[in-house]
Amino acid sequence: MSLTHFTHAGEAQMVDVGGKAVTRRRAVAEGWIRMEAATLALIERGGHGKGDVLGIARIAGIMGAKRTADLVPLCHPLSLTRVAIDLTLRPEDLAVHCRATVETNSQTGVEMEALCAVQVSLLTIYDMCKAVDRGMTMTDIRLVEKAGGKSGHWRLGGQT
Repeated sequence: MSLTHFTHAGEAQMVDVGGKAVTRRRAVAEGWIRMEAATLALIERGGHGKGDVLGIARIAGIMGAKRTADLVPLCHPLSLTRVAIDLTLRPEDLAVHCRATVETNSQTGVEMEALCAVQVSLLTIYDMCKAVDRGMTMTDIRLVEKAGGKSGHWRLGGQT
């Protein structure tokens, strides 16, 4: 197996997907931002002076998915058909959990868009709350599922 973003001479390249069939593609990614209990309580109460932290983070994640090709040099620009960002307060973990689902009809997958959506959502939470908690940690950002295309359906923990 070889890395597809490099030529045989080792030069970076955008992968040619022109010969691939257009299929329904979906990717799901997740991640966490851990914080102090007081910060999580502030988000939960909606008492943050900058506004609805989770609502703004959700919009930022959607925007991040749409702009992935502008941020990651060799990503193909895609027309996305769906971006859903679910943000869940997890007091038992002193964290907010983010799950992004991204879909398209395309010749290439949307894994990068789902991962970017999670990261931008979590970065937005950090940005909005850093005045009260600079020690927040974004962690465990990963792809959990992808469907569509030649490689089929993959789920974290095993192929399906």
